[in-house]
Amino acid sequence: MNITILGAGSWGSALAISLVGRHRVMLWGRNYKAMQNAAKTHEHQGFVLPAELLLSSDLEHALAHVNQPGSLLIIGTSVAGLRPMAQALRPYKVRNLVWLCKGLEEGTLQLPHQIVQQELGSALPCGALSGPSFAQEVARGLPCALTIASEFPELAELVVKALHGPALRVYSSTDVVGVEVGGAVKNILAIATGVADGLGLGLNARAALITRGLAEITRLGQALGGQLETFMGLTGMGDLILTCTGDLSRNRRVGLGLAQGKKLAQIVDELGHVAEGVRCAQAVQSLSKQYGVDMPITDAVAGVLFDGDSTEEMTRRLLARDAKAELH
Repeated sequence: MNITILGAGSWGSALAISLVGRHRVMLWGRNYKAMQNAAKTHEHQGFVLPAELLLSSDLEHALAHVNQPGSLLIIGTSVAGLRPMAQALRPYKVRNLVWLCKGLEEGTLQLPHQIVQQELGSALPCGALSGPSFAQEVARGLPCALTIASEFPELAELVVKALHGPALRVYSSTDVVGVEVGGAVKNILAIATGVADGLGLGLNARAALITRGLAEITRLGQALGGQLETFMGLTGMGDLILTCTGDLSRNRRVGLGLAQGKKLAQIVDELGHVAEGVRCAQAVQSLSKQYGVDMPITDAVAGVLFDGDSTEEMTRRLLARDAKAELH
């Protein structure tokens, strides 16, 4: 199968590496010099690139690679880059489109599938590929399980056939909203968990934050039309646990840095780029208020990130909340 991945960041690159050998894979990046260097050195994003991996910075060339039926086009940009990428695809005949990004678009508060539908129409077979996945581990061929969420059965079947293998396990879902909400909100909760761990609040506090965070994801997801069982699966509980506890999580590292008293600008500079939880916190907070959904952990994280609250104040605020029935 011919597969093109648009976006040569760490996740797009890792997925491309994992698929080479089974498919004819092309990785596209907009930076000509970076892609030329990758072609010469066979290294990119800290990964060793297989010789069989095709590289390009020419969008038309990359799309020509997947212009036949049965091919697969994957967008590997961030949420912020999804709309410009979708707009760039308008002049071309695009088929079988999948995106990897997790989050909400700032300003519009739209989920990725809403952006794609708005820019490319609702008839295009498309879907979200999500789940608990660190790029570094996928690139190394370590086991990973993902979910393809799509309202198009043929597209879901194509993605499972293309990606499912000995190390990469792929399951299907029709709950696009639920899958995307889980992928967006878990990054914010990972920041909170990083703060708790950085302050030395203990494993009990970590477990409480993850569990109550899952309740927040579920409340918002159901309000937006997601299905309850989705949040118990890979893209809900699974992705949440990984991002909150894994040391490779950029969002968790943001929380650890905040607990050390570092300014957000310093943390971002050390990471090299903004973690999605930072981008997403205010958007999710706005959406929760719009739908009347109680999300105290999200509010507390947004307070630390943008309102000047201290991490100690965040902790006090959460611990001072009134007792209530657990599942309400």
